[in-house]
This record gives sequence, C-alpha cells and structure tokens, in this order.
Amino acid sequence: MRDGQSTRRRIDDAALRLFVAKGVTETSVRDLAQAAGIAEGTLYRHYASKDDLVADLFAGNYAAFARRLAGLERLDDVVAEVFRFHDENPTLFRFLLLVQHQALPRVPDGADNPVSVLKALIERGIREGAITLTDAALGTAMVLGLMLQPATAVVYGRLDPPLSRFAATISAACWRALNPPKDTDHA
Repeated sequence: MRDGQSTRRRIDDAALRLFVAKGVTETSVRDLAQAAGIAEGTLYRHYASKDDLVADLFAGNYAAFARRLAGLERLDDVVAEVFRFHDENPTLFRFLLLVQHQALPRVPDGADNPVSVLKALIERGIREGAITLTDAALGTAMVLGLMLQPATAVVYGRLDPPLSRFAATISAACWRALNPPKDTDHA
C-alpha cells in the first residue's frame, strides 16, 4: 500500500520550490507532477486544482507561522523570529511573501494570522504606554513594511542575507516608528 502522506509531502515540497523559482502562474501541473515524481492524475487525487494547492500550502504554513509568533511577548523577539524564520527556511518564507496577495483572500476570517498576532502585540504596547502611536492598524502596517521590505530586497538580490544580522537595526526602526516625536501628527 502506498503512503499518501509521503506523496502529498513530495507534492508540497516540489510546489514550494517551483512556485518560488518560477512563479505560481508559470508553474504548470505537469511541472509539479514531474518535480514530485508522480503522474498528473495523482496530483489531482491530493488537490482539486493548482489554485487549491497554493491555497492549502499558504493557509497551513501561514497559520503555523502565526503560532510560531504567538508565544512571543516582545516586538524585538517578533522581529528576530521573523528574520530567523527567513534564514532557516528561505523557500517557505519567500513563498508566503510572494503569494500572499493571491492566497490571503482564501484564508478564512479568524484563522491564525501573523498580522493579527503582531497587531495584538502593538495594541498591548499602546495600552501599557510603551507605544505612543495610538492607531494599532497603522503601527502594524509600518512594522510589517520595515520587516518585509528587507526580505523582498533579499528575494530580488538587492540585499544580502542573512536577514537575522539586521534584526536589531530593524527592531530599533520599528520602535522609532511606533513612538514618533511629540510634534508629529499621528492618530
């Protein structure tokens, strides 16, 4: 009897590699099957379509990443963990980064979500007085930009990894963004 979990793992691993290397649109079902060492029909026994494969890979890994961040108490630790995750598994990180705009609409409301984890941390900082910016959504967006743009620069060869070497610098920039000077107009 064949191990369906092993086949699915091969499909998922091949898909991550191909989606990051070629792009989702440019990767065909034939490419996926060939890279996983299976017939195209076998792929359809595990996923109804390539879009379902993308959605499943994204949702499961996005939720796992949220759980990885959820136990952290400090923003500095979140920044360090995001960059550590990038350095430990750049293919998965790039996949989550590059397909988020395509896949996020299919993630159900209330699902484990790294953005919600970060926002809750910022809201707590506002309540406790550690953060002077009063708009948690704006603060979350700014911190995400400060973390994700360097990762995007690595993807496009404009910044050399590892990202973890920038954690302290990015963390300090996040704190400055969340605590603007008093004369700055902020909500």
